[in-house]
Amino acid sequence: MAETEAGGKKTTLARTVKDKWRSKHWFKVRAPGLFQHVEIGETMASDPDQVAGRTLETTLQDLSGGADVGKAHIKLRFQIERIGGDGVAETKFIGHELTSDYVRRLARRKRSKIDTSLVVTTKDGVEIVLKPVAVGEQRLQTRLRAQLRHRLRSLLTEEAAAKTAPEFVREMLQGELGKLLAHGLKNLYPLKKIEIRCSVIRGTIADEVPGEVAAGPSASVDAPTPSQTAVPATGGDAVPG
Repeated sequence: MAETEAGGKKTTLARTVKDKWRSKHWFKVRAPGLFQHVEIGETMASDPDQVAGRTLETTLQDLSGGADVGKAHIKLRFQIERIGGDGVAETKFIGHELTSDYVRRLARRKRSKIDTSLVVTTKDGVEIVLKPVAVGEQRLQTRLRAQLRHRLRSLLTEEAAAKTAPEFVREMLQGELGKLLAHGLKNLYPLKKIEIRCSVIRGTIADEVPGEVAAGPSASVDAPTPSQTAVPATGGDAVPG
């Protein structure tokens, strides 16, 4: 008798789980206008209201359809804001991060690494948290490192204030900002490499931007990959791998 009841419970549970997944739908996710509205993945939910707040991560190389060769170490983060009228999830750019193995390769043995963190405000009033990293060819004295760190923060603050958020993000992701910083610091010390290893956008960036941040045509996503599948920010329905 007990075995019959247990078997019945298992059957009911299996049917409930199966019906739950049948009620779910895939929603395509696309990047904001800053990234040419490229389709970047899919997320699953039984209700469109469950999609808002989920985050998605992809690399700059993948986002550009392979056009930005050598940019696989730049991970971009997006957050879904709403489902558009065409049933596609619209996102906003919330920041980027360099892969940990890339950062480790920057600072090899007998090299000085200068880390800092600051908040800058762009010309159009968007606050961005920046975590730059600069690397010297040899070990640097503490005083020189302090001078370089101070100048680096000043240059970043000035550059952000002179650019709109879309312009600043484009400059940061394409490597132009690192070159500008290196030029501004070379009279103190010619640093080997300067990168923004992490950024966090406070607020929403306007879609309009001259030029392209992500080159190449928008690629259609037939099925999500682990790096292109949105996950709930808190709670919500789990997305299968």
